[in-house]
Amino acid sequence: MKPILLCFSLLLSITAYAAEDTEQADEKAQKTIESLKEPLYSPFTERYMLDEVKNLRQEIADARVELTARIADREVDVASKAITYSTDTVTYFFYLIAGASSLLVLVGWNSLRDLKQRVGEFANDEIQRITASYEERLDKLEHELHRKSRHIARAQEEIELTNEIHSLWLKASQESTAQSKIAIYDQILQLRPDDLEALTYKADAALALGQTQWANSLANRALEIDPDNSHALYQRACAYAESGSVEEALRDLQSAIERSESLRVLAGRDQSFESLHDNERFNALVVMPVEEDDSKA
Repeated sequence: MKPILLCFSLLLSITAYAAEDTEQADEKAQKTIESLKEPLYSPFTERYMLDEVKNLRQEIADARVELTARIADREVDVASKAITYSTDTVTYFFYLIAGASSLLVLVGWNSLRDLKQRVGEFANDEIQRITASYEERLDKLEHELHRKSRHIARAQEEIELTNEIHSLWLKASQESTAQSKIAIYDQILQLRPDDLEALTYKADAALALGQTQWANSLANRALEIDPDNSHALYQRACAYAESGSVEEALRDLQSAIERSESLRVLAGRDQSFESLHDNERFNALVVMPVEEDDSKA
């Protein structure tokens, strides 16, 4: 039984190593993204990054497919060795019984017919026990293989969906009108209805078109998914400010700044808050742009 146990241990080690390697790669990528201190506004840089992410995800998918193929090959090899081991065990067992029965017949303890019957019954029971044991193990291996195949299929679908969404984001960055951007954001939301970025950027476009109520509704949808989303809070504050709801605008703006300090400078330059420039509470929250002195110029 030791060779079989060693094979099973090897399979589990390979699977665990692959899972650990994927998790470390995802964690490293996440830390790199979080370390960015400012957004990438260059379309070329963004295109390059999207291509690199696409290639990385494709390589991960290929690695998973290759790992599954190797696991399947190892499982077939284990099953072959198990059957060979079972056959050899039964053969050696019959040799042993034959020698023992010959000795018993010579000594005269039992008749040859009784000995043959007992040996046959014992051998049948042993074969059934070994066969049932290996059938159970093979069923478990088959179930695990099906589970991993389904996981790989889902991962492949997610990669294809992500690639399609990335291409739509790239297309949206190249559009010049808010209406065209909204049409692309709608396509992204059809593929992934809970995409926070698509909702908040669509709210930006709605504000650019002067649709404050629409922008407010989009921001509310985003906040239902993530109540602490600073971008959604900021967009709702802009919508409130443009519609004349000063208290609500200041409340959401303060919450957004508490979650993202960079919004303090952005709010001071945003035309959506132009009506609040004389408000003391607003001026205490934001950093207003410094006006250049014409005389010095």
